[in-house]
Amino acid sequence: DPQTGEILAMASTPARPALQVQPPFLGRERELAFLQELAETGRPELFVLYGRRRVGKTELLQQFCSGRKAVYFLAAQVRDRDNLRAFRAAIASELGDTLAGDVEFPDWSAALGFLAERAAGERLVVVLDEFPYLCEAQKSVPSQLQRFWDTRGKHSSLMLVLCGSQVSFMENEVLAERSPLFGRRTAQRRLEPLRPLETLPFFPHWKLEERVLGYSVLGGMPAYLRRFDSKRPLRENLLRDVLRPEGFLFDEVQFLLRSELSNPATYNSLLAAIARGASKLNDIATDVGVDSTTANKYLHTLRELRLVEREVPLTDPDPLRSRRGSYRIADRFLQFHYRHLQPHLSLIHAGRGQRVLEQFIEPDLPRLLDEATVDFVLDHLRHEAAERVGDELPEIARHPGRYIRAASRTSTGRPVGAIVLPEGKLSTATLQSELATLTAALGAAPLKLTYGLTARLDRPLEVERFPDDE
Repeated sequence: DPQTGEILAMASTPARPALQVQPPFLGRERELAFLQELAETGRPELFVLYGRRRVGKTELLQQFCSGRKAVYFLAAQVRDRDNLRAFRAAIASELGDTLAGDVEFPDWSAALGFLAERAAGERLVVVLDEFPYLCEAQKSVPSQLQRFWDTRGKHSSLMLVLCGSQVSFMENEVLAERSPLFGRRTAQRRLEPLRPLETLPFFPHWKLEERVLGYSVLGGMPAYLRRFDSKRPLRENLLRDVLRPEGFLFDEVQFLLRSELSNPATYNSLLAAIARGASKLNDIATDVGVDSTTANKYLHTLRELRLVEREVPLTDPDPLRSRRGSYRIADRFLQFHYRHLQPHLSLIHAGRGQRVLEQFIEPDLPRLLDEATVDFVLDHLRHEAAERVGDELPEIARHPGRYIRAASRTSTGRPVGAIVLPEGKLSTATLQSELATLTAALGAAPLKLTYGLTARLDRPLEVERFPDDE
């Protein structure tokens, strides 16, 4: 259509990217405020921050450390002694401590003890980023930190931050009961992708619909969002960063899987099957060629990593034992990758990325926009809709209607139907039929919230509550 054509219009080949000024810090205001709160407690703090690669942990920590007394250290995949030497150099550089340059630390307990002594009662932030790399080089690092914290750290003025991108490692080897560090942390945070609304400011030069399409491709990962240059059309960004082997995001999904999983091939097949439309456990297993028990085990791992989610309709009377649960890819970029890149890798490697764009991606843009709109609706139900209905909404789920796209239930049991208004003519008969079906399934007439995308950047989602008698 003309509007989509206007959004995507550009030259047939990607232009050379212009040098960009570093964009402002976006989307992590709540997390930054929490870190600042921890820094001001006056107590020793051991904070564990983790989340998948590219979610914005490092940028958040660097923003937090800026302007305060801090040692930020990014570990490397090298031998333990080399990391200790690099840490010593970071201390000397960031604190201006010339004495540190002459000290040889035998282990991490000694290194942190040196900093606890240098802090001398003044708050000092120490960040060990990519902490799993330290443990990879020296298995005893968690035990060394336990010894330091128990003997000196918990009596010091340090705020020690352990940060890692390997989610399974951080949960199992740092936070779990079997870890030497269990019970020592004073706070923890799993950093999640940005909410849909929080992604829109990353594209300041695009109209609202194009910003929503940007989210539909990239999801809420800050590093992905920063790669797209809104001074250029969406189409050009796709050709430059996604649809060629040299692109920043071309191999991103495989990097992610290899960093977290020991057998990426099976996970790749499972994710591809879901992207093709298989949503039930037996259908996914059949598509991949494994038995249901094996498929369920792999899907459980993907759910723990929050790459896949299992959804049960709100209308199901027994959600915990439901056989109606369906699987979907929880991350927008993973969905885009397995739907539009993975099936066409040979074409992209042959330099035919533009053909993939024109033949397979552009015709699917209306679906991408529709799915992204539903994400915005679900996000509103989770975070803001309680004010509209006058009650909390503890249960929220997608709904497979043409107009009713999500359903919820208040804390007092009242159903809520989220109606996404179409741009064209609304079929009143179809909507009434869907409302009647929802009423019969949930035992009461639902409150009705209507949603629609606007052209306004200050209020991208128009929300209204219909009176009960309408």
